[in-house]
Amino acid sequence: MSEKILVSACLLGQAVRYDGAAKPLRHPTLARWHEEGRIVSICPEVTAGFAIPRPPAEIAATATDQVEGAGVLDGRAAVREIGGADVTALFVAGAEAALALARKHDCHFALLIDGSPSCGSGFIYDGSFSGRRQPGAGVTTALLRRNGIEVYAPAEIDALDARLAALGR
Repeated sequence: MSEKILVSACLLGQAVRYDGAAKPLRHPTLARWHEEGRIVSICPEVTAGFAIPRPPAEIAATATDQVEGAGVLDGRAAVREIGGADVTALFVAGAEAALALARKHDCHFALLIDGSPSCGSGFIYDGSFSGRRQPGAGVTTALLRRNGIEVYAPAEIDALDARLAALGR
């Protein structure tokens, strides 16, 4: 049996993003994985109970300057909606649900949308709601990585495919 891969639902064309849209990734590798039955779909935010659409949210530092998912998991940062509401608990719950799903399907790899306060792996937004990007990981990505799951962004799909091929998975 081929390795299962946890994939952001928005990349699969599901309209689950905060703005009610999808962000489908049209790539032959993703299509092949779908045909092979390897994809395990998740939107951590919707799984945690967020509505579609919902206010935009970003990770904001609290006690330190650590504006990324690991800081949220460690209690040094929070996830806030644009109006200021603290939605940290829901983001952590979504991350925990994603980890549980990955474990259930024995996923050691994930392909998650970049930029998201949940799924970002290469970059997230800086918490100012100004569109400024910064290097960092979202809450779900941070939790998956802490548990040994390799997370890739859509721009890294070829690297993930090569990694799986090298492992014979």
